[in-house]
Amino acid sequence: MAKSVADLKPGEKGIIRGFGCKKHILKLLEMGCLPDSEVMLKFKAPFRGPFYISVEGNEIAIRRGVARNILLYPKK
Repeated sequence: MAKSVADLKPGEKGIIRGFGCKKHILKLLEMGCLPDSEVMLKFKAPFRGPFYISVEGNEIAIRRGVARNILLYPKK
């Protein structure tokens, strides 16, 4: 199964491969989550709160469900 942003640990990085769900693609692209961009998980808010990520230097907050749909390349 493909790894997603939701699977990252704080401080861990990955490269965006694509998106699992078409529902949020436009919004993610507008926020700078482009394929082949590096993403780093800053931290996960407690109690099923948002994920705070850094994408190419821009810091954004996304919902847990959205984080599950940002697919990453496997680590080498």
